[in-house]
Amino acid sequence: MSTVSVVIPCYKYGHFLADCVKSVLDEQEGVDVRVLIIDDASPDDSARAAHELAARDPRIEVRVHERNKGHIATYNEGLMEWADGDYVALLSADDRLVPGALVRAATLLDAHPQVGFCYGRPLRFTHGGPLPAARTRSTGSVVYPGQWWLERRFREGTGCITSPEVVVRTSLQHKVGGYDPLLPHAGDIEMWMRLAAHADVGYVKGADQAFYRVHGDNMSTTDFGGQLDDLRQRLVAFDAVLDKCGDLLPASDQLSVSARTRLARYALRRAYRAYDRGRTDVVPVGELVEFAAQCLPQYTDLPEYRALRRRQRIGARAMPYLQPLVMSAVADRGREWLWWQSWKRRGI
Repeated sequence: MSTVSVVIPCYKYGHFLADCVKSVLDEQEGVDVRVLIIDDASPDDSARAAHELAARDPRIEVRVHERNKGHIATYNEGLMEWADGDYVALLSADDRLVPGALVRAATLLDAHPQVGFCYGRPLRFTHGGPLPAARTRSTGSVVYPGQWWLERRFREGTGCITSPEVVVRTSLQHKVGGYDPLLPHAGDIEMWMRLAAHADVGYVKGADQAFYRVHGDNMSTTDFGGQLDDLRQRLVAFDAVLDKCGDLLPASDQLSVSARTRLARYALRRAYRAYDRGRTDVVPVGELVEFAAQCLPQYTDLPEYRALRRRQRIGARAMPYLQPLVMSAVADRGREWLWWQSWKRRGI
């Protein structure tokens, strides 16, 4: 039977712990599971809640920090110092696993020794609301070559994983190291890419693997300044992967261009949409353009930059009212270009 070490970092989430731990220990038959709860000096009764759970189940260990060390140090303490099972999972105290998720992941990893980590579909649910219905029957799995999977992340400029749905081969986790403290908001995507540079990637088909709780305290940000910070962190993450794993990636220069182009386009798109929505007073348009220039010297050649310039010529006040006309004109030009290209192909 495969062994799985589950690390549950906790900061002021003691009221979620019982539900989280239940999903790990009571709903994962077929694997041998141990749990480490690390309370990062929570100012509430989270540590007491953790100790009460441990007193009822010998499979649970608890560590309590005397001072707050931050989430990256807490993650690495569990992953690098404590985890010793065949596989390891990092699960926030406010999330939970879908029944059978660990055995589905372990089955995939057992069958494919070249796979370094696997994931599946996460289900988001709103705090205070009911859990969505989860699929628990797998229809198989897919194994992606690690470098192909990593290259796709560079082309898309983003990750495709939430986090609680991932199970990692512990030996590989120890080989590549823990989360990068320089990436407090993009450490996840950098970690998955770093793992993929060394091993293949598995995906559980058909079944859902984890529940991700959405609430106001989530670390991910939705404000406009937070979105810009997210882009900056992603750029650092992609650069960090190339710095650490460039010798394993034959086309590292092209990967860098792909990621930087995509991130520049994201930034410029957010900038021109601020004009469409009348939000130029709150969206840092100038900083977004500066970020695009940092990513790509040829950013002015991108279609998103041309879209931004059209809106700037129209003006921030008028643009929300004229957006339908502008978009219609752009669409007409696009259709005209496609029509002209079709005639050129016919030799007319």
